[in-house]
Amino acid sequence: MLSHDALGLDSVMLDEARAYLRIEADAEDTSLGAILTAAISHAENFTGQMLIRRNARQVISAGSGWRRLAVTPVIEVISATGIPADGATFLLPDNAWQAEIDRNDDAYIRIRRPGAAGRVEVTVEAGLAEDWDGLPEALRLAILRLTGHLYTSRDDAQDAGPPAAVAALLRPWRRMRLSDGAKR
Repeated sequence: MLSHDALGLDSVMLDEARAYLRIEADAEDTSLGAILTAAISHAENFTGQMLIRRNARQVISAGSGWRRLAVTPVIEVISATGIPADGATFLLPDNAWQAEIDRNDDAYIRIRRPGAAGRVEVTVEAGLAEDWDGLPEALRLAILRLTGHLYTSRDDAQDAGPPAAVAALLRPWRRMRLSDGAKR
């Protein structure tokens, strides 16, 4: 199970989306923010990467051996929390687990001493860019184009889906995984 912190929209993102869509007033910021968040989520799902840096959590079994985490690119592995079958969760001490980040920014973790934990929640900081301004221009344009499409096609029964240009802009950033996730 993978979860991540909600994306915090800032005024820079909304201003750029408003300018791209030629919206002058901020009266529609709530719906525009929801559409922009959905476009970023779509781009993250398509590329297989968290685009804007924030924390993410993944629950893994406490079994032995290295496990690759699903989230990428990882900046730092922050903590490992034991989840026992019964009782309260507990922070695993640093010497109870080991983490490594490879040259592709994929994180691998191994639980050495799980204690009473059958599962472990691993918390990482991940993301391609620190903020919206740090995203490569092609990714920002893809997100803005998708935001524009979703904004103008609201409630359109004839909507054929995102424009091909969005996929073309996102495709070079797509990360595919072919292995089972075990560290080699």
